[in-house]
Amino acid sequence: MKKRRMLLYAHYFYPEVASTAQILTDLCQGLKDEFLITVVCTVPSYVGKIDKKYKQKKYYFENYEGIKLIRVRVKEFQKKKKISRLMHILSYFWNAIFATFKVGHQDIVFAISQPPILGGILGNLGRIITKGKFIYNIQDFNPEQIMAVKYSKNKFLLKCLLWLDKHSCQKADLIITVGYDMQKTLEKRFFKKKVPQNVVIHNWINEREVYPLEKTNKNVQKFQKKFALENKFVIMYSGNLGLYYDLENLIKVFQEFKEEKEIVFVFVGDGSLKEKLEQYAFSNKLDNITFIPYQEKKNLIYSLNSANIHLVTNAKGIKGISVPSKIYGCLATNIPIFGIVEKGSEAWNIIKKSNCGILSSPEKYEDIKQNLQKIILEKEEFVNQHKTGRKYLEENFTKDKAVHKYLEEIKKLIE
Repeated sequence: MKKRRMLLYAHYFYPEVASTAQILTDLCQGLKDEFLITVVCTVPSYVGKIDKKYKQKKYYFENYEGIKLIRVRVKEFQKKKKISRLMHILSYFWNAIFATFKVGHQDIVFAISQPPILGGILGNLGRIITKGKFIYNIQDFNPEQIMAVKYSKNKFLLKCLLWLDKHSCQKADLIITVGYDMQKTLEKRFFKKKVPQNVVIHNWINEREVYPLEKTNKNVQKFQKKFALENKFVIMYSGNLGLYYDLENLIKVFQEFKEEKEIVFVFVGDGSLKEKLEQYAFSNKLDNITFIPYQEKKNLIYSLNSANIHLVTNAKGIKGISVPSKIYGCLATNIPIFGIVEKGSEAWNIIKKSNCGILSSPEKYEDIKQNLQKIILEKEEFVNQHKTGRKYLEENFTKDKAVHKYLEEIKKLIE
């Protein structure tokens, strides 16, 4: 039978380290036997810099494991500068629109909510241009996320942005959210109006690539030695060092443990707040805090397994707006999680149901401190008691389970 055609807009795609890039790469690999897939994405640029080989042309046509890629040229940027990031995003948006005219008719147009607002608009325009069914995958709700962290207080602008994203939702043939709390947010958006057709499909980690390793593993030991983590009790945050995780306040809590010489708080990743966090640690002579760059996908298993405790955090107000994807990698390693997330949020429920760790609410800093003291005091007992995450992941959040759900929902639209 002739394969159906699918166009997927991915702001970032392989080989980028962004969680959405890895998820969308996995998804395309899982669907490529059923569909002829074309991905419109940026040239590799997640860290802000672009290799000179990707600065010559407007479009680069590549093939990744049978998946057609149209990489569009974008502007370099600095994550901490709003205008610089905006120019990068807009250059992707406009070039992706023009790239759409090169792909012909598509049966499915798949877009995610990144870049914020523009991702949905891009999917809707792709629907019009290619005559395909439009699937809108909402990884984060915006402008709700912007409002939660007070990134902008311009009420008129925020109202316009909300109208635009609601319009994208209304034009979608199917909306996919990544958490049940996010599904409730979608329903609130359309209070007393018809809610667009939607389904929940959680994100995942490829459990065959990330799995538990002993601390005696030579590559884990190599990672720990490289970053002076040997003989330390490692409490690790791995992921985006951005605005939505309350990291500026949490680092002040970590400061109170600087006399605990065997404890180290490790930040693995990059983001708009990294420089500010590094400066705070330097100014306050916090030897118990270490910063490590993003790790290549092939090394992620070793960095994640170097932790004794994983931190999964969200800022207050993020419940129902976003689900921290880092939680799936933490579950995969079977290492306990300290969740600093809102009660009843998707991450809260996962940690509670799996009994894989301990929970505090955002901005409850005294409670966060007390839970850290409990973890440090009990150490081995705490770790052994909460080695339950891997089992829960295998039962609920494997790559194959998620891709199968996507395939089922897509087939419902076109058959």
